[in-house]
Amino acid sequence: MSSVSYDPERSFGYVLFETTRLLSKRFDQRARVLGLTRAQCHVLTRLALHEGINQAGLAELLELEPISLARCLDRMEQAGWVERRADPADRRARLLYMTAKARPLFDRILEVAYEVRMEALVGLDEDERDRLLEMLQHVRTNLIDRAPAPASARAPVAAEAK
Repeated sequence: MSSVSYDPERSFGYVLFETTRLLSKRFDQRARVLGLTRAQCHVLTRLALHEGINQAGLAELLELEPISLARCLDRMEQAGWVERRADPADRRARLLYMTAKARPLFDRILEVAYEVRMEALVGLDEDERDRLLEMLQHVRTNLIDRAPAPASARAPVAAEAK
């Protein structure tokens, strides 16, 4: 057994993970009245920022397997929230758009997210909130900047030996 003492409440990773889990849980509780899953909310949020994107591009932004996104989009299209349109530049591709029916839902998603955020930040003044966000953005940037290159971008091992 290790002689190192471990206090999860003082562990950056544990506290961040638990905070994220609780924020997600609280969002789910509040968003239930919208009739959307968190995944569908996430799709609509990304789609609002990237209307006209194709499914492959949206899957990449959401870090989802394309087949998982396709199933979610199928349900959302059946509900009338998402529209797939032919891509004039590539007849095999479909471009994604929010429908008029989805726009009020998107506004409600933003309201729910704001309400949950305000609950989470109770007791912090505006400067503390801004500083917390800046620090988390800094941590995120550190992780992005230090991420290893994707396997597809690296030279094959056999080629390196030559």
